[in-house]
Amino acid sequence: MKYMLLIYGSQDVAPQTPEAVQKVMDEYWAYEKAVADAGVRIASDALQGVETATTVEVRDDGERVVTDGPFAETREILGGYYLLDVPDLDAALDWAARCPGAQHGSRIEVRPVMEFEQP
Repeated sequence: MKYMLLIYGSQDVAPQTPEAVQKVMDEYWAYEKAVADAGVRIASDALQGVETATTVEVRDDGERVVTDGPFAETREILGGYYLLDVPDLDAALDWAARCPGAQHGSRIEVRPVMEFEQP
């Protein structure tokens, strides 16, 4: 079953020195290799900062409204994700707990992916 691991964190908890950034990046590269070697990784990406977000809304009258920034103001930002194919929720939770973000003040939201059959 496919699960999305959504990595939420605060920009306030970002590493403050180049050495600390490199340490976290090395941990993510190791995690990336671990999920790939386990054959559970479907996709993963880090997202650019929230200041690069653009939100699109189409109103009932068809008007398209485009605004700079994220949809909702929040202290936590979505920083990246992993899409994994694992046997069950327990396995997804185990991988989430191993994610470096979980070790550095971020929360990892685990959600099953809805799958549809095309008509």
